[in-house]
Amino acid sequence: MKLEKRWISAFIIITIVAITGLFWQHQAPTTDFNEASTINFADVAWLLTASCLVLLMTPGLSFFYGGMVGKKNVISTMLKSFICLGVVSLLWVTVGFSLSFGNPIGLTIDGTHYGIIGNPFNYAFFDQVELLPHKSLGSTIPFILFALFQMKFAVITPAIITGALAERIRFISFLLFICLFTVCIYAPLCHMIWHPHGLLGSYFGVKDFAGGTVVHMSAGFAALAGVIVLGKRKNSEHIPTNIPFVLLGTGLLWFGWFGFNAGSALAANATAAMAFATTTIASASAMMTWVFFDRLNGRKVSALGACIGAVVGLVVITPSAGFVTVPQSIFFGFIGAIVSNKMVYWKKLKQIDDTLDVFACHGVGGIMGMILTAIFAQGENASLLHGGWSVFGHHMIALVLVSAFTFGGAYLLFKITNFIIPIRVTEESEDLGLDLSQHGEKF
Repeated sequence: MKLEKRWISAFIIITIVAITGLFWQHQAPTTDFNEASTINFADVAWLLTASCLVLLMTPGLSFFYGGMVGKKNVISTMLKSFICLGVVSLLWVTVGFSLSFGNPIGLTIDGTHYGIIGNPFNYAFFDQVELLPHKSLGSTIPFILFALFQMKFAVITPAIITGALAERIRFISFLLFICLFTVCIYAPLCHMIWHPHGLLGSYFGVKDFAGGTVVHMSAGFAALAGVIVLGKRKNSEHIPTNIPFVLLGTGLLWFGWFGFNAGSALAANATAAMAFATTTIASASAMMTWVFFDRLNGRKVSALGACIGAVVGLVVITPSAGFVTVPQSIFFGFIGAIVSNKMVYWKKLKQIDDTLDVFACHGVGGIMGMILTAIFAQGENASLLHGGWSVFGHHMIALVLVSAFTFGGAYLLFKITNFIIPIRVTEESEDLGLDLSQHGEKF
């Protein structure tokens, strides 16, 4: 078998990373850290658990997507989600975490500095990321635990994108794209919203409790950009291969989402408990709304519909899980399910061939979550109902900026990827199925 240069290059890169790690001179923590005595062991126990739950979501997503595609593409679809655990984890340690939470690099507005991206050298190869808590980033847990918890969010975000590109994207091209996406889109967005001095969170006042904007909007718009660059499949009609896989994946996602949302309180406290409650109730509401709304529109009650509805509810509540009440979460799930359902069956969106409706579910769900958060989030100057129109207006400006940045940035990255390595498989490979043509395996 002739060895392609792209695979040689990939192996050289992982070799360089490994050798660099072996000889890296680790930097000790600075004055930005608390004493060890500030560690709260209940918070540590909960965040360790939450990190495990969020990690479980990526294999869950593999089953969720894998069951929906055609039989010739089950393994390739599942692997593209699963491989993110390897690629993004290594990228996060080397530079991703530093770009996301390093010292702010950005703009000075009215005498105050706001970050657009973090300093890539602050925490490179986890410099300073040790046992002491950071004063402003998880002040009661070891900094390394904060970094690992956040890593799981970075892992699942590009994995979400895979559902839109299923059945036609080249594997090596996808690996290159998710590296570019993590560095150029996810890290800046994460910094701007979740860093204490980030532009969107600090200046615009954007509320994103657990990733509706950082994770789901970015993945949804990147998915939309990807399907436009890739084009439609030769055969866009297929029957889902394994509905039990979808049910299993949904259960794993729902279970893991408790770590995703409740863990984002970064403590074992009342906010975590409320986020836990709103998460499951919004999902329940969305699942039932989706099922009933399907029936009202002449469609049968399906397990696939119930699963999609449940996941949409989880997406919609994510940005506000710790900011709203349980009764409000019922409405979040209800309205989010209706809007996403309409988008899933919108003919114009069908024409671009988003294989598993990633934009309609994650992108639109994230948008709905951000808008609802801007209306209902509790707290001083947190939303329209608790701060007025100016607060809401700032959220809407940020919504437009995030949409443009994530879609435009992803579109450019897909074009760059395609220039370096052709992003779409050949017609022969698509006909054969990506399981055999890309991986030599069969479901």
